Amino acid sequence: MNSLLISMRTSLHRAMSTREGMFVLGYGVLFVAAFSFLYFGTFVDLVSDWNNNPNFSHGFLVPLIAGYLVWHRKESLKELSIDPSRLGMVVLVLGLSLFIVGTIGAELFVMRFSILVTLAGVILFCLGPQWMKVTAVPVLYLLFMIPLPSIIWNRIAFPLQLMAASASASSLSFLGIPVFREGNVLQLATTTLEVVDACSGLRSLTSLLALGAAFAFISNLTLVKKWILFLASIPIAVFVNIVRLTATGLMAIYIGPEAAHGFLHDMSGIVVFVVAMLMLYSVNQILEYAKER
Repeated sequence: MNSLLISMRTSLHRAMSTREGMFVLGYGVLFVAAFSFLYFGTFVDLVSDWNNNPNFSHGFLVPLIAGYLVWHRKESLKELSIDPSRLGMVVLVLGLSLFIVGTIGAELFVMRFSILVTLAGVILFCLGPQWMKVTAVPVLYLLFMIPLPSIIWNRIAFPLQLMAASASASSLSFLGIPVFREGNVLQLATTTLEVVDACSGLRSLTSLLALGAAFAFISNLTLVKKWILFLASIPIAVFVNIVRLTATGLMAIYIGPEAAHGFLHDMSGIVVFVVAMLMLYSVNQILEYAKER
């Protein structure tokens, strides 16, 4: 981190050696102050969503991971010079327009998405295209911190609920457990399990996609294999959720109905997510081995 700050200070010093550089620095300070003032309320609402909605609690980590992704490219950033682009002003105006439209229409997702567009405009206008190219992935990564609109979330979550319920019912039947499925409800001999929104797997899917994106970015794989690693998060998240639901059914039968709703149920979510991370790491190792071959 210190080396990155030194690099940025050196670049700023070179830029400040000219009158144009002084204007760039002034614009940068002005934009940062205006950005913070403009989006303060939006950030407060975002933090509130992360804190109150467990589906988006991973949002607390996303800005930190994005910062790490920038730091990971510190060697590349050291070589860059500051070359402001007027195109950044166009992007900046687009971001501010999205913010205004989102505010007028009370559309939270548009307001929050405008943060990324505005930030890209500031980087492009104050630092230049090269800086934008190097930091593009970390800026886009911030998209994971923005909760999906409810209408989109529900359209994805409900089919996942049905699929998870069907696959879990098949798994339990294969293991010799009598089960009757009706929609997203599993009827067992001793209890009834409902695959609710929280059990759809969408929560773990979004979290694992965020983790997979960061993992793929910092890996030494080729671009194609980075995409394979990232997209592998989807089947892994779906698979471990089915395993979790099947395990919940087994606990309800052999331990008791309370096991399907209490501490063991909550712990199973943590355990399967750790398993999902290990599976993602295994995919990375396989792709690394394939590269060496």
